Amino acid sequence: MSRAAAAPPPMPPLGKPIAVPVQSSVWDRFTNWASENKAIVYTIAGVAVVVSSAGVVYYLNADSKPRTAAQQKLSKKEKRKRKDAERKAESPKSPAPVGEQPKAPTVEPADELPEITETTVVTFTDEQRREYALQLKNAGNKAYGSKDYPKAIDLYTKAILCKPDSIFYSNRAACYNALSLWEKVVEDTTAAINLDPTYVKALNRRANAYEHLSQFSESLLDYTASCIIDEFRTESSTNAVERLLKKVAEQKAEEIIKSKDPKKLPSPTFVSNYIQSFRSKPRPDGLEDDVDLPESTGKGQLQIGLKAMEKKTHEGYEEASNAFEKALEYGDLDEFEALVYNLRGTFRNLRGSHEQALQDMDKSIQLDPSYTQSYVKRASMHLEMGDRDSAAADLEQALKQNDGDPDIYYHRAQLHFIHGEFQDAAKDYQKSIDLDSSFIFSHIQLGVTQYKMGSVASSMATFRRCVKNFEKVPDVYNYFGELLLDQNNYDEAIQKFDKAMEMEKQTKPMAMNVLPLINKALTLFQQKADFSEAEKLCEKALIIDPECDIAVATMAQLFLQQGKITDALKYFERAAELARTPGEIVNALSYAEATRTQIQVQEKYPQLAAKLQGMGAGAAGMGAGAFGAGR
Repeated sequence: MSRAAAAPPPMPPLGKPIAVPVQSSVWDRFTNWASENKAIVYTIAGVAVVVSSAGVVYYLNADSKPRTAAQQKLSKKEKRKRKDAERKAESPKSPAPVGEQPKAPTVEPADELPEITETTVVTFTDEQRREYALQLKNAGNKAYGSKDYPKAIDLYTKAILCKPDSIFYSNRAACYNALSLWEKVVEDTTAAINLDPTYVKALNRRANAYEHLSQFSESLLDYTASCIIDEFRTESSTNAVERLLKKVAEQKAEEIIKSKDPKKLPSPTFVSNYIQSFRSKPRPDGLEDDVDLPESTGKGQLQIGLKAMEKKTHEGYEEASNAFEKALEYGDLDEFEALVYNLRGTFRNLRGSHEQALQDMDKSIQLDPSYTQSYVKRASMHLEMGDRDSAAADLEQALKQNDGDPDIYYHRAQLHFIHGEFQDAAKDYQKSIDLDSSFIFSHIQLGVTQYKMGSVASSMATFRRCVKNFEKVPDVYNYFGELLLDQNNYDEAIQKFDKAMEMEKQTKPMAMNVLPLINKALTLFQQKADFSEAEKLCEKALIIDPECDIAVATMAQLFLQQGKITDALKYFERAAELARTPGEIVNALSYAEATRTQIQVQEKYPQLAAKLQGMGAGAAGMGAGAFGAGR
């Protein structure tokens, strides 16, 4: 649950995020972990869900391998083999003629068939209809292979008049597909699916047509059903689900972004973790509590804002943000003007107003080029927006102003860490410690970096020193617990999380960091599959911090593990509402849409419910590993 005081909010992919106290979103961390662990996933109603390295979700057979013939009942296998062979032989797939079944001796050549109309068909015997339909289908396949699509359509149409068949409809849909007549494709594949609900080829053709018509939700549903029926044997279909999930999520993300309140701050846990990623400093002279400053002045509002920030509550941060806005409106800030632009820019960034925040940091630097924190914060904003070069340039400019500022090395280490440059990160964390050993997060991040580099013994030694030197800092125990959890040392991890919670209550009763609660919930679930206690801990976290996206996402995952898909969907949608950036929103919605599609598949294709359960047999235990490893 690594969301401590490290760098700025959501970051680019980190690789496997083991207990990383970097201020990245929960969706980034799920995505990063899954990019290296695509086979270990959690289960939805018997079907595993994987997050791809692109940040979206797709369904995968929990076994990750197709069943062998020996695993199938003989009757089903033979039935499936016959049906697959028939479709393969009869359906047009390429410009070359499809393999043809031997014709019955009684079937006449195509040009010797009688006139086929709705009127004449009723005069044929059942045997004649079957024979004529076969002849017309074979002739249609030849026309399709010659790319004479209008002729093929006519022949398949006559075959359908003789004998409505799912293959004939699907073949005619293939002709319409070649002509890009997508509505016609949907019409014919729907007819085929009505005749045979498990016809994978027809489902895939309709899904492709829906995608061309920008009906992404419908396309996603068909591809998902196809994957389940085909037991995820076809890579192109699973890739299509991944692609469609992202498209659907992107469409819905636009609506959320438009409706988001631009003035709303994220959870106090998020805000506190970002702010404490910078070393705390005493208030500037003249802004202390015992200095009487009128509220109607810029300096008075600055004083109010700084005092409100110290509450570390949602109300306190809202008060501070409003005070900094007023301070610049009132003016007369003198030497504090650069500081106020820095603070207003900080809160604008936290609200997601990145361009305005960058403008404030530019102004702060313009007013006081020696104010290194403004360079560092601007670097964090560039990094969040994916502009590494600009972030690195800002950090270099900060070093030119003051190469003895430990915060600069700490945040440059964060940049290296985020991009997997662990050797460079470790050097900068150590430099930050050498300049100021009192900042706990430099030590924590160094320990995590050592762990990422495979130096487990060094990492554990670093955390033991942290416990000794910072025994009253709850974050030490929380992140030490995360590393222990990653090593499946459950009992000791729980002890550390309990210690962190106890210290949070003692030191910050009105502004508790809820991460130890969530981490303990994950540990109990991973160790004992104790859903009840895990849910209680997450609920407690949400009472303390209702806006905590990690707690919301954790609840969603716990519901998924129990097959409570509707509840999980509600929490994933809530997580999307809490997300700050477009990328976070898309990732959250990808989870929501994967969950929603599972519900729709089971409603539309109830016959697949048993298949889902069978495919997921034995997979339930996999979720804990996937869910816990990212913590």
